[in-house]
Amino acid sequence: MKQTERMTQHPLTKYLRSERMPHIWCEGCGNGILLNSFLTALDELKVDLDKIVVVSGIGCIGRAAGYVNVDSFHTTHGRAIAFATGVKLANPDLQVVVISGDGDLFAIGGNHFIHAARRNIDIKVICANNFNYGMTGGQYGPTTPLEAWTTTTPYGNIEHPFNLVHLAAASGAVYVARWTALHVRRLKDSIKKSLQKEGFSFIEVISPCPTIFDRYNKRGTAVDVMKWFKLISNVKHGHDPAKTEITKSQIMVGEFVDVERPSYGRLLRDMTKKVQEKLKEKKAK
Repeated sequence: MKQTERMTQHPLTKYLRSERMPHIWCEGCGNGILLNSFLTALDELKVDLDKIVVVSGIGCIGRAAGYVNVDSFHTTHGRAIAFATGVKLANPDLQVVVISGDGDLFAIGGNHFIHAARRNIDIKVICANNFNYGMTGGQYGPTTPLEAWTTTTPYGNIEHPFNLVHLAAASGAVYVARWTALHVRRLKDSIKKSLQKEGFSFIEVISPCPTIFDRYNKRGTAVDVMKWFKLISNVKHGHDPAKTEITKSQIMVGEFVDVERPSYGRLLRDMTKKVQEKLKEKKAK
């Protein structure tokens, strides 16, 4: 009986809140793939689930915080990184991961992102980029491609999109990578690497949105979008993030930044220690 149970139980069950399954993401959405890659990374690293916190903001991928069987928080719109920063500084022993969307992280939450990266806060940010606000009706966002159709750009988008990996690198992130929902193993390996690295890490995941964005822009089915990812993805590790714009003919993927820099938390602890030592010396005199 036990053998049968082991064979029929999903290998990642212990990482999920089973009472919240099945999830409510659309068929073909890349969010399930992203979550699976994240949980597989936790499993392979044998991460202590009592030592990890997942924070999300508003958006489709924000549901991830409610699905994972760890301490988690579903914050208000754009405040995931601000909340995660507080958690990390309050308890440096915790591994803090932000899983959120392009709109949440780079529109209303954009200022929090660039300053957390600049300070090198020791948190890991995974962004599901589906090029629109999928949960609220398909409005355009900061990553919507030029000329793309959304419910708020019925004549095509005329605003230039952010190059997220360039923004992250320029802001000071110590680890920056981009993959698509097709690159499951590479994405999982990147998440593992970021979890073992001190400092602000950023991973962009190009994710299908077949129900809204892909349908409105006539990109075919979810399978068609995956085939498109395979056709136009170009793996170039170490490539200049400034030259990784996403176009109709190419998505540059890979690990673009992997450097070492002391985190804000480490510098804060060092400064606190020095201040305490000086106070002791002063008191001794």
